[in-house]
Amino acid sequence: MSEVDHESFSLRPNYKKKFRANEVRDVIRKVLVEKLEGAEYNSDGASSLTKEVADLIRDRLKQKDYSRYKLIVNVFICQQTGDGVKMGCRCFWDQDTDSYAQDIYMNKALFAIATVFGIYHY
Repeated sequence: MSEVDHESFSLRPNYKKKFRANEVRDVIRKVLVEKLEGAEYNSDGASSLTKEVADLIRDRLKQKDYSRYKLIVNVFICQQTGDGVKMGCRCFWDQDTDSYAQDIYMNKALFAIATVFGIYHY
């Protein structure tokens, strides 16, 4: 008889591997500052820069070993024009295991909003 992988039947993450919003927010902040400090807004390059920032955040979070978590990284980069921006999202999730983290970066030319959703995969 084969051995049962008890990890595959887990309904809750191990305490040490739980999605930690503060830790994720620190990663987001470091990446945003690293990639956008002193940057100018360029509409032609904004799409590729957005993907590059999102990929870097995702890759750094993979190193944190959030096993069994689906990580969704969402990045917006917009020109700083003084207009207001309102954003919202709604999710159906388990508040005991799922969470999100977000940070905002601004300079004179642009602003960026990065959000990471951590959804536990049962």
